[in-house]
Formats: sequence, structure tokens, C-alpha cells
Amino acid sequence: MKAELAQSFDLSGRTAVVTGGGGQLGRQFCASLSGAGAAVLVVDVNAEAAGKVAEEISADGGRALAQPTDITQPESVDQMAAAALKAFGGFDILVNSAALDPKFDAAQKDKRSSAFENYDFADWQAALDVNLNGAFLCSQAAVRHMLKVGGGVIINLCSTYGLGGPDQRIYQRKGQPPSYKPVDYTVTKAGILGLTKYLATTYGDRSIRVNALTPGGVQNTQDAEFIEAYSARAVLGRMAQPHEMNGALLFLASDASSYMTGANLVVDGGWTAW
Repeated sequence: MKAELAQSFDLSGRTAVVTGGGGQLGRQFCASLSGAGAAVLVVDVNAEAAGKVAEEISADGGRALAQPTDITQPESVDQMAAAALKAFGGFDILVNSAALDPKFDAAQKDKRSSAFENYDFADWQAALDVNLNGAFLCSQAAVRHMLKVGGGVIINLCSTYGLGGPDQRIYQRKGQPPSYKPVDYTVTKAGILGLTKYLATTYGDRSIRVNALTPGGVQNTQDAEFIEAYSARAVLGRMAQPHEMNGALLFLASDASSYMTGANLVVDGGWTAW
């Protein structure tokens, strides 16, 4: 039984394509999939970030290739799929991790200060292009290939803010102008769940499994006040560490979840349990 259980998580001989592979969670996913035996195509619009992740995996004995890609452009996505075919003979797993996510930091000051009634349409459109159109284009490329080879796995990254609206109170600072998590993040992440269910019900009879992974807030460079405010709302009393999503991702990517499709695996420290 122990050997059988371990085998169900083994990805040896499979290839995974991870969009946003140079990001905080994306690099974790790439390393986790490689650690389970998969070859990894590290996809990111930032060529330098993708290259660094691929180098780290290769240095650790894994197989990885960086593929700079603009997932909002069909031609670039086609090149991404072709690169996976050329380097690894195809791909069995797609992780749609790329997304625009305005963080609570100085670099996003202008964007987070805009209430919905004043929100810039260009920012809204940019988020839709990456978070939804990008997932659509990459999933479409994956499905075309998976139909030819007899199946595969797609994992879409959602968010707790795709399940409910953000608690805007945790973004406020005394003595400072109001700050907001923008509308496009909630709307696009809710759309990701719709895409997940559509693909799952459309291609389930052709051995293509499609699930969503919903992380809670992951600690990165947020200030202490935000971390404290967020942690107070999580049942476990803290934000997640980046590596704490790896087990769930590996479960969804592997045969360990072979009877699971159209589902949403929530790993949020209890944020949505209240």
C-alpha cells in the first residue's frame, strides 16, 4: 500500500507547463513538479525570471527549459506549445499560474488607491487579458494537444477573492487615503472557476481532468500591519508560506487525484470557513 500510494504521486515521464513560472508561487510549483519527476517548461513573460528558475531546477538534477511567453498573444502561446513538443515531446500537465495581482506595496500605490467608481478601464482590461484571456489561450493549446495524446491535466489558480469579495478593511491605514484590492482581481478569479468547470464537463469523457487550486494569502513582502490584519481573519492565525501550496498542487497534477475533476481545492488557512 505504501509503495502504491507513493507511485500515485510520481510524475516521472511526464511534462508540465507552468505559466507564471518565474513568480512567487510559480517557481515553487516548477520545483515541486520537477521533484516529483516531471520535466518542466518554465513559462513567463519575464525571460530572466524564467531562466533563473530553469537553471535552479537543472542544477538540482531536474529537466527544465525556460520559455519566455506573452500569454495574452495567441502566436506566443502557440510558440510555447511548440517549444514543449520540441523539447519534451509534448506536455501532460498545464498549470495556469500567471496572473496580474496588485500587491499591497509601494509599486502598486496608484492602482490600489482607486475605488471602483474611479477605476481605470485600461487596468481592468490588462487584468482580463492576462488572468482570463491568458488562461483561455493556454488551456486551448493544451486541450488541442491532450486530445491527440489521449488525456492530460489542467490546473487553474484561483483565489479566495474569487470565492467572495475582498475584505477592504485590511487594506486601510490610519491617517492615509483609502486603499482597495481592485475589482478586476475578484472578477477574473471568479471567471477562472467558470473556465475550470466548463473544461472539466466538456472534456471529462476524453480523459482530460481540470481542477482549480485556491490559495489563501501568501506571505511575501507585505508590511507588518497588513500581515497582522490578514492573519487575524485566518482561522490558523497566519498567512501561508509559499511552499505550503506545493502538496496541493502535486496532488492535483498526479494520479493521486485521478477521480477528481471540476473541483476547487481551497488551501486558505481557514479564511473561507468563517
